[in-house]
Amino acid sequence: MPSGHTFVIADDHPLFRGALKEALSGIGDVAAIHEAGDFESAKALVLANEDIDMVLLDLSMPGASGLSGLISLRGIHSSVPLVVVSAHDDPVTIRRALDLGASGFISKSASMEEIRSAVQAVLAGDIAAPAGIELGVERDPEISGLIKRLQALTPQQTRVLGMLAEGLLNKQIAYELGVSEATIKAHVSAILQKLGVDSRTQAVIQLSKIGGDPLQPVA
Repeated sequence: MPSGHTFVIADDHPLFRGALKEALSGIGDVAAIHEAGDFESAKALVLANEDIDMVLLDLSMPGASGLSGLISLRGIHSSVPLVVVSAHDDPVTIRRALDLGASGFISKSASMEEIRSAVQAVLAGDIAAPAGIELGVERDPEISGLIKRLQALTPQQTRVLGMLAEGLLNKQIAYELGVSEATIKAHVSAILQKLGVDSRTQAVIQLSKIGGDPLQPVA
């Protein structure tokens, strides 16, 4: 891009944001690096900047519960590459992040050079994952089925699901998205059908399962 790349770094630790910023600055051709210390700020930045080329998202930050934060951001801008940056770098978490739409995964223990290589790979259209880790396959049938159902949601349905998880009412979601309440009701109905549940509460519970569980180390 003529004007250089624009990044969003979403992490609640200022020192690590600084390290990521330094790593990104080292790849050259950088137009802007925006920083967010909580999930609400990250969402606001993604919504306010149409020219974002990549979001680097920490899974454990205020306002987001694990992979549910990834799902919510994917719903806002499904075309923007999203790279998860986390200290929880076990194969299960990495695989589930990639299955749910992340374009890459960077361990917080990665070196500057490894971070830059991963970012450059994703900018080139590839998927980046830590080297030397066998991701395997999903062994939990419940989570496997849930991931497939979440993958079936459209970007707008994914975004609505994320807003349901925030406790917003249909009319509030309609206002935020600039559509009619009837449109939101239709989205909610489609979400419930695709997730195989009967209520908004059950849908949010399903989302929470993918949100917190993958962050627990697996023996």
